[in-house]
Amino acid sequence: MKQFRSVRGHRPAARGLPGSPAARLVAALAALVAGLVVVLVPGPATAAPVCKVDYTTNQWPGGFTASVRLTNLGSAVSGWTLSWTAGTGQQITNAWNAQVGQSGTTVTATNVAWNGSLATGGTADFGFQGTWSGSLTTPSDWSLNGVPCGGTSSPSPSPSPSPSLSPSPRPTPSPSPTVDHSPSPSPSPSPSPSPSPSPSPSVTPSPSGCSGNGLVVCSGFEDQSGTPSGEWQVTTPNCSGTGTATIDTATAHSGGRSLRINGGGNYCNHIFAGTTKNVSAISPVVYGRMWVRHTTALPAGHVAMITMSDSRDGGKDLRIGGQNGALQWNRESDDATLPEQSPSGVALSAPLPVNRWVCLRFQIDTTQQAMRTYLDDQEIAGLRVDGTPTTDVDAQWLRRSTAPRPTTFRLGWESYGGDSDTIWYDDVALGSSPIGC
Repeated sequence: MKQFRSVRGHRPAARGLPGSPAARLVAALAALVAGLVVVLVPGPATAAPVCKVDYTTNQWPGGFTASVRLTNLGSAVSGWTLSWTAGTGQQITNAWNAQVGQSGTTVTATNVAWNGSLATGGTADFGFQGTWSGSLTTPSDWSLNGVPCGGTSSPSPSPSPSPSLSPSPRPTPSPSPTVDHSPSPSPSPSPSPSPSPSPSPSVTPSPSGCSGNGLVVCSGFEDQSGTPSGEWQVTTPNCSGTGTATIDTATAHSGGRSLRINGGGNYCNHIFAGTTKNVSAISPVVYGRMWVRHTTALPAGHVAMITMSDSRDGGKDLRIGGQNGALQWNRESDDATLPEQSPSGVALSAPLPVNRWVCLRFQIDTTQQAMRTYLDDQEIAGLRVDGTPTTDVDAQWLRRSTAPRPTTFRLGWESYGGDSDTIWYDDVALGSSPIGC
């Protein structure tokens, strides 16, 4: 019988045999190769800018005003809040066309009812006044609804291959941040501060409160033509010159007409249109509201635009006008001003914006020395009398203790220097109850 010996190294290889160790090894290697994928982790993805801000200032020692134009570059929003960091030593005192608040150096401006809706590419204009010390710096960190205007970057690492035994799909980059469209009240159909000379009647309401609430004066000048007549009479209380008062059919806040005043420089060129209504019947508080539009910024010199005879001051005028570039009240009898014309006092007032309609409101208490003034529903701190003398505000004004008693009401222009202006008035109302814009 033959005996067979196994020869080491010549044993047949078990290739592809089911269940054999070699087969399992080959299968594992194949799975490894098939499962090896390269995952590319995206690098920084810069979000598109969401807004643009145009910021201009007008400054004087210790005070300044700023004009801000917000342009929405992202998706349409129904309400907006613009935030930024103010420079050290800057303090905002009042604002118009936005609700502006400040905490430390953090400032936020939120839309008012009529300018909250911004389509892509839409703009909103607002402004504010403030004080400063050291240096007046320009903000650079604007954010719209919590998102930086210039966009943000996703915090992803640089691209690098990463082996994985799991055939997971390739991850997609994180989406760019979007503007938080927080719910906000739909804007009422109040007028937008458009620089166009004739705002569309479709977005401009008729004068509010012209019936049923006891207004003594309420006029949109729709019953007027040519030279004011009837309820409104042209007047030049002291002397006459080149100033004119006419009814304009090309520029109006609502409807199709307004009162246009062409006011010339120098004293005798002043001109007014006064109501024939009995203003002395309004009590105990005289509330006034009018929409105003003018072409030239308030000058450094003294000018008056609204005058009221005060029966408790010998018939001398109580006047609303401007000086040092800002709104002021002035008393003809002793030339007292509100606020006082110190840099700190002027900084507490506000300019009258040009080339757009502005809602100007005031209230005069005839029982005590108390007055308040509003511009686009923002109270102007420097134009407030509260009975307690405040340095740079009403200390000079309160040297006369008797409360005023207006008996007339005139709209126009009076310059005590060489300053001229063209002014339109519309939707004028006076009464014994508060009147809204």
